[in-house]
Amino acid sequence: MAYPFQLGLQDATSPIMEELLHFHDHTLMIVFLISSLVLYIISLMLTTKLTHTSTMDAQEVETVWTILPAIILILIALPSLRILYMMDEINNPSLTVKTMGHQWYWSYEYTDYEDLNFDSYMIPTQELKPGELRLLEVDNRVVLPMEMTVRMLISSEDVLHSWAVPSLGLKTDAIPGRLNQTTLMATRPGLYYGQCSEICGSNHSFMPIVLEMVPLSYFEAWSTLML
Repeated sequence: MAYPFQLGLQDATSPIMEELLHFHDHTLMIVFLISSLVLYIISLMLTTKLTHTSTMDAQEVETVWTILPAIILILIALPSLRILYMMDEINNPSLTVKTMGHQWYWSYEYTDYEDLNFDSYMIPTQELKPGELRLLEVDNRVVLPMEMTVRMLISSEDVLHSWAVPSLGLKTDAIPGRLNQTTLMATRPGLYYGQCSEICGSNHSFMPIVLEMVPLSYFEAWSTLML
């Protein structure tokens, strides 16, 4: 969950988000080093009166500033492609949940159960209980088992939406007539919040997503109660 004046990303809850955080730090360090080097060279050019007329014609310098950026790009591209393929992998999910975007709420269907489906609306501000978060709480949370691979099938019935949960590293578009899929696995229990990340209309920011990750025994008890 994000907090006021937060500068970094949310704490990772899934292995994919952990990889994304590591890649973010890796790339940010490269950007920091390049920026420091450029700033240092600019400051030297502005403060010194000494010049070397043959420097700009040196083949060695030309070779270095051609090969070095290529190496840096490779160091960024390889881990990026690795994470991209990891995010697309789907390995024998234990549970499948279908998510449909509407104007302006989400509906969920647990396809492994016969009649387990519900709509999830944002709770109005005047109906919030003490301790609940404004614009983020919903009347029906998505309860899922932790430490298990869950497949989300995402689509829309009207306009473009986007199902996103930052702490899990998830952001998948909900497109009418198209069924997108993504996988998630939480490593610890808790409540994880997200919102529609597509400008789908005037109320697109009032489509919160709340995932409640619980141990398998609690999930089985909840599913039995809902049925």
